[in-house]
Amino acid sequence: MAVNRVPVLKRCRTLGLEPSYLGYDKKSNRTNARAGKKVSEYGLQLREKQKAKFIYGVLEKPFRNYYERADRMKGQTGENLMVILERRLDSVVFRMGFARTRREARQIVGHKHVLVNGKCVNIPSYLIKAGDVIEIREKSKGLQRYKDILEVTAGRLYPEWMDVEKEAFKGTVKNLPTREMIDVPVDEMLIVELYSK
Repeated sequence: MAVNRVPVLKRCRTLGLEPSYLGYDKKSNRTNARAGKKVSEYGLQLREKQKAKFIYGVLEKPFRNYYERADRMKGQTGENLMVILERRLDSVVFRMGFARTRREARQIVGHKHVLVNGKCVNIPSYLIKAGDVIEIREKSKGLQRYKDILEVTAGRLYPEWMDVEKEAFKGTVKNLPTREMIDVPVDEMLIVELYSK
């Protein structure tokens, strides 16, 4: 399995991204050496695509498949793409506050700690549907790890498209998100332009 091992703050600096979108509360004091240089239209499009891939932890081939799936759906391709990315199980676990970062959420899902509608799901790319109930399995709830996570994510606000019971480590997806509900700083129209060339 391919793993992205690029240091997070370095990648954030390159893409001009706040680490808080990934769940990190660290800050980088360094500045990007290429900050003042003019970027071509293609460069801007590529940066937006890389930003979306980096935020959601998706590699090129699955990202391309998501784009093609979004293109086949009704509505605008860019908005559909962002909704699909937000529906991934690792992203939903992160949004519910059951993990500090998206990478940790991916690990929690991969280690079979998450139940979807009472069944164990260990695929981070599993797409959640409206009405799905996501919870941490009973055996894992007592672990120190989850007590620490609860402390860190206690003040985090969760999106309005989900209901979360933090103490019970349980949440329900009320309905699928719309683009307005997704607070990710990505211009999806540039990604569509890049792929439609």
